[in-house]
Amino acid sequence: MSTPLIVAIDGPSGSGKSSVSKGVARSLGLNYLDTGSMYRALTWLVQNRGVDVNDSDAIIALISQADVVPSTDPANPGITVDGIDVSDPIRGDDVTRGVSIVSAVPEVRHQMVDLQRAIAAGSQHGIVVEGRDIGGVVLPHANVKIFLTADAQARALRRAAESGASVDATKEQLLNRDQADSTRVASPLEIADGAIEVDTTHMSLDEVISHIVSLASNNV
Repeated sequence: MSTPLIVAIDGPSGSGKSSVSKGVARSLGLNYLDTGSMYRALTWLVQNRGVDVNDSDAIIALISQADVVPSTDPANPGITVDGIDVSDPIRGDDVTRGVSIVSAVPEVRHQMVDLQRAIAAGSQHGIVVEGRDIGGVVLPHANVKIFLTADAQARALRRAAESGASVDATKEQLLNRDQADSTRVASPLEIADGAIEVDTTHMSLDEVISHIVSLASNNV
């Protein structure tokens, strides 16, 4: 029996990870895991319970008992925390502002990394896992490692089109997130060993998906 295919897709905000990862998963008939939604779900929980996002001890105590259940269906992604569907609220501005702080707490990352590995290991049909530390930390032995990137202006234009926010404000937010993610102590954003860098600045979504599917198909 062949080993299930694991595709790790990392990259900064606005690089197209989610759309690309879901497209690749659908094309290859694989499961899909959005690890960023898991950190957003915990951030939502922290804020919903009135816990200060800067209070690491209180965050650790709260999330240690949290039941985070992400969907692995690329056609129907979503996530619940403690039985509550938070797929929509985790995309709000408050969560976006707080997620870098909450996700930087080492104990938070350790708990989520363990869960992410368990989900990947239990995926009999193979899985596409997207995030910021997948190829380097979560699944360093993934069959295919991709690092998606794009220039800041292109990423801001894409994200602003989704959110309706101004491009300038979005660009500043993305750059701040890049800085926070790449300098945190636990699992910083970086290009994993063996990862193939794909610059999506001048590529269409379909072009990126086709390129990665071709790379992944060579490992099936």
